[in-house]
Amino acid sequence: MRILQIGIVCFLMTLGISCKSARSIVANGKVDSKLTAKQLIRESGRRDARFKTLQARVKIDIIDGFKESGYTLNLRMETDKTIWLSATLGLARAMITPNRVQFYDKINNQYFDGDYKLLSDLLGIELNFKKVQSLLLGESLFDLKEDTYVISNNAASYILQPKNQSAALELFLLFNPSHFKMDSQQLLQPLKKRFLQIDYTGYQEVKKEIVPQNIKIIALEDNDEFNVMMEYKSVSINEEVRFPFNIPSGFDKIILDNEK
Repeated sequence: MRILQIGIVCFLMTLGISCKSARSIVANGKVDSKLTAKQLIRESGRRDARFKTLQARVKIDIIDGFKESGYTLNLRMETDKTIWLSATLGLARAMITPNRVQFYDKINNQYFDGDYKLLSDLLGIELNFKKVQSLLLGESLFDLKEDTYVISNNAASYILQPKNQSAALELFLLFNPSHFKMDSQQLLQPLKKRFLQIDYTGYQEVKKEIVPQNIKIIALEDNDEFNVMMEYKSVSINEEVRFPFNIPSGFDKIILDNEK
């Protein structure tokens, strides 16, 4: 479970979105029972992020069993190119690009430099930069044009699921009827006794972009539970950003179990 936690933390810490000029969105839209799956997918695609860059601060609270910890991070993002984050005083820093995942930790004098294989193995799906970015922005982790989906609904959300669910991975995507961003993404791996749920509990509008405001992640494996709560602050969009990143000399490389 420890390796799973490392992967999920590094995967999800890169979120962070809100600002003084942002306007919280009141999600009071009503579900239309006549909406088709194709119409929902089309509307969702129209709401995908259009900005070039994003900067933000994000407060993250992690609950790992009986242990709780909190962090404040700086986030910078260039769409389709780079996701960068830095902890207070630069004690830890990470950078994700389409071909590479890197981070270092000055407290423990260690670093990681690799690809997406770890995250793909952990979640049981093939991950790439685009999928990570989409998840961080309240968009579907999956390209909805690559499969056939069926639609249903509950009182608050539209629900998409593959017409033919996989025995290895069951997927449920919940969309908000007010703005067609994600309400929740739920991935169940029955054979591995794993469950991952990402809930988007609030959104806001920043320069006509709809971005997440609060997110909660629940990861279960067997009887172990791991939770991450995020609050996003101080966002700015389409400003110039830099991505300084150099692994300090003398640090020990993190070797994962599958590399030993």
